[in-house]
Amino acid sequence: MRTVGVEEELLLVDPDSGDPKALAAAVLARAALDDPGQDVFEKELFGQMLEFATHPQSDMADLGDEIVRIRKEAARHAGEIGCAVAALASSPLPVSPSLSVNDRYRWLAERYGVPTWEQLVCGCHVHVSVESDEEGVAVLDRIRPWLAVLRAISANSPFWQGQDTGYASYRSRVWNRWPSAGPTETFGSAERYHRTVAEMVATGAILDEGMTYFDARLSASYPTVEIRVADVCLRADTAALIATLCRALVETAARDWRAGRPAPGHSVSLLRLGDWQAARFGLEGELLDPATLRPAPAERVLRSLLEYTAHALADSGDADRAERGVTDLLRTGNGAREQRRLLERTDSLRDVVTACLRLTQG
Repeated sequence: MRTVGVEEELLLVDPDSGDPKALAAAVLARAALDDPGQDVFEKELFGQMLEFATHPQSDMADLGDEIVRIRKEAARHAGEIGCAVAALASSPLPVSPSLSVNDRYRWLAERYGVPTWEQLVCGCHVHVSVESDEEGVAVLDRIRPWLAVLRAISANSPFWQGQDTGYASYRSRVWNRWPSAGPTETFGSAERYHRTVAEMVATGAILDEGMTYFDARLSASYPTVEIRVADVCLRADTAALIATLCRALVETAARDWRAGRPAPGHSVSLLRLGDWQAARFGLEGELLDPATLRPAPAERVLRSLLEYTAHALADSGDADRAERGVTDLLRTGNGAREQRRLLERTDSLRDVVTACLRLTQG
């Protein structure tokens, strides 16, 4: 059974006004005071962000429980210093980000200028274990067309600097300003993957291997494939669904590789269009079907994902969980839809943020 771990970035906000607050250092100090050996929470690029990582889990129910538990821990630590955590992929309210004290972060700001200062966005990264780099690269080559579907499921950033962007995942448009972000070509082998990364670093356009911000990549720290397309999800059960689908995609792709089935040959240019479609409309319109890269209703594409991964989901005992999760998601909508519904009801972005504080903790 492949193990799965999840990293989530949360937004720190004032619990009354909803304004982002640069209090990550204080929250981390509070967490360390409660548990001197804690390795769950980390700082991120800006002081308004807090990152956490779960432990690797083989049972998706346990993983979902851990996400809820850590979100509540984060909320408790934040509350003790007068702020709150929101699982929002972008701030609905205007904000001036505060860069965290870190040599690497200063290098990014100096190197890339304005795009760095616009990276106050929160994502969800899913790590799925693989047996080797060869298997991992084979997986990367085969899951490429499906990553935009995960983008649509997780979309949770419709607002930016006090305005509706028209996008379901505006975070993805901001994130893709990094020079190394986005979909990749097929690599064919681990040797070619590592050679490509080394050549990218050698250009000097990126600092190191950690800046290969591909939509999915081999982790430099763990024996995993790291799938990085998702917005942080408003609801913890959506995050658990994303993790469940990621494991099923990885297992299905690995089986295809072992069976000698070739990777899809979709060009990066078409994959970018599919990613844009998912970011723009989320689950509200059409997505590009991963098999044909032609428009199809979002519900049909999600059902195709369940069908494509059906054997892997059944073998891991996750088929019913995934089916329920997709059905519930299609009924209630992703975070972008929920945020817009809240705005329609309250006519206040501040009220949207404060309502999302409760949804963050389930």
